[in-house]
Amino acid sequence: MLRRIILALGAWILFLLQVAVFPKFNLGGIVPNLLIVLICSVGFMRGEKEGMILGFFCGLLLDIFFGNLLGLNALLLLYIGYLNGQFCGLFYAEDIRLPMTLIMTSDFSYGFLYYVCSFLIRGRLNLGFYMAHIILPEVLYTIIISIFLYPIILKIDQSFENRKDRSGNRFV
Repeated sequence: MLRRIILALGAWILFLLQVAVFPKFNLGGIVPNLLIVLICSVGFMRGEKEGMILGFFCGLLLDIFFGNLLGLNALLLLYIGYLNGQFCGLFYAEDIRLPMTLIMTSDFSYGFLYYVCSFLIRGRLNLGFYMAHIILPEVLYTIIISIFLYPIILKIDQSFENRKDRSGNRFV
C-alpha cells in the first residue's frame, strides 16, 4: 500500500515537473516525457500489472488536463507499461542499457502512435516534419533526463524491496 502511495505521489510530482517546470527549460519547444520514464521503470522493475495500472492513471492524468481525445494517452501509456513489464524477468539493477533502450523505444513508440491517432487520421501527413521536430528531439531529451531520473526511481524501488514489515513480509 505504501509503495502505491509513493508511486502516485511520484507520478503527480513528475507530472507537475513535466508540465510546469521543464517548459521553462525547453529545447526548441521540446520537453522530456518524465511520465514515460516512470512508467517504463516501474513496469520494468515490477511487472506488467503495475506498469499497466501506473500507465493508465498517468495517461488519464494527461488526458484530463491536456488531451484532445479522452482516453488516448491512457490507452497508449497502459500498453507501454504492459510491454515494459514483459521485460521484468530480465531486470538487473546493475544494468542500465536495457532500461535506457526500453525508455527510448517507448518514448518513440508513444510519439509515433500519438501522431497516428491524433494527426494522421485527420489527414495531416507531415510525418517527416513531426518526426524530425517533435518525436526524435523529445526522445533524445527524455533519454538524457532518464540517465539521472532512472537511478532515483531504482533507489526508491530498492528501498521498498529491502524494507520489511514487522511480520517479515515485504511491502507490496
